Amino acid sequence: MPTVAPLDLDGHCVAAVFLGDVPHFALADGTIHRLDHGHKTAQANDGLLAAFHDAANDRLITGGEDGKIFSVTAGGNAAELASAGKKWITSVAAGPQGTVAYASGKIAFVHFADGKTREFLHPRSVEGLAFSPKGMRFGVARYNGATLHFPATDGKPVELEWAGAHTGITFSPDGAFLVTTMQENALHGWKLADGKHMRMSGYPGKVKSLSWAPKGKWLASSGAPAAIVWPFSGKDGPMGKAPLELGTRGNAMVTSVACHPSQDVVAVGYDDGMVMAVRFADAKEVLLRRPGKGAITSMMWDRQERRVAFGSAAGDCGVIDISA
Repeated sequence: MPTVAPLDLDGHCVAAVFLGDVPHFALADGTIHRLDHGHKTAQANDGLLAAFHDAANDRLITGGEDGKIFSVTAGGNAAELASAGKKWITSVAAGPQGTVAYASGKIAFVHFADGKTREFLHPRSVEGLAFSPKGMRFGVARYNGATLHFPATDGKPVELEWAGAHTGITFSPDGAFLVTTMQENALHGWKLADGKHMRMSGYPGKVKSLSWAPKGKWLASSGAPAAIVWPFSGKDGPMGKAPLELGTRGNAMVTSVACHPSQDVVAVGYDDGMVMAVRFADAKEVLLRRPGKGAITSMMWDRQERRVAFGSAAGDCGVIDISA
C-alpha cells in the first residue's frame, strides 16, 4: 500500500510540484510551502491566480492579483521576474530559452531571458497560454478559438477559429496538435499541419486539468466521473476513435490528472480528495489516497517516478510514496 505524508494547510492549493526533488505547494494566498526536512514557508505573490511548472529550468512560474510574476526555485526562493502594474495576472507559461508568457485582460506579454518584454493585444480577454515544444511560438486561448504568435519575429499571427469560449490551451509534446479546453464542457483540437479540426465533446463537467502521456500518444483529461484519455498516436489524433475511460467512479468527478513520466499510467484525483493510479493497457487501478477534505486541484510525479505530490481546494496536501 502506498504511504502518504500529509501536509494540512489552510487555503486553496493552486500548484503542487517538485522543485529540486522537494515537494512545494503554492497556495492562493501566495504562500509557498515545502516539505524539506520539516514544513517550511516562503512568500511569492500577494494573491496567487496562476502557476506553471517550468520543467526545463526546475522552477515554478507564478502570477497574481499584485500584477507580479515570480520565479520560485528549490528551497522556496521567490524572485520577481516581471510586473504588469496593478493588473491581475490570470495565466502564465514558460517557454524555450528562459522565456515566460503571462496574461492580463486582453494582453499577452512575453518576457525574454535578457529582460525584454513584448506585448500582444487581442480583441477579447486572453484565457490561457502555452508554448510550443518546437521553436519560439506560443498559443493564446481566447473567445472563438486560438491565436499562435511568433514572439521573436514580426511575423503575422496564425488564427485558429472555432465558435465558443476557449479557456485553456496545450500543445502536444511533438508540436503536431493544439488542444483547448472550452467553457462548453468540451475540448477542441487542431492538427497544425493542415488546420484540421478535432472535436472532443460529451463531458458532463468543465475540463480543468489536462496531461500528456510520455511521447504524446495519449491526452488525459478531467471533467467526468472517469479520466477521459484520448488517443493521439495516429496522424489525425483522436478523430474517429473512442477515448479510454479510466478510474470510473459513479459518485465522484475527476478534477485533476497527471500522467506518469515514462509509463502509460495516470494519477487521477477526484472531487472528494481520493487519488488513484490507473494503467492504460488494462485499466488496472491502485488506490493511492483515500478521500480527504477537498477536491484535488494539482498533482505531479517526481523525477524518480516513485512519489506523487498533490494539493486540494481545501488545503489538504501531501506526498504519496508509491515505492512503499
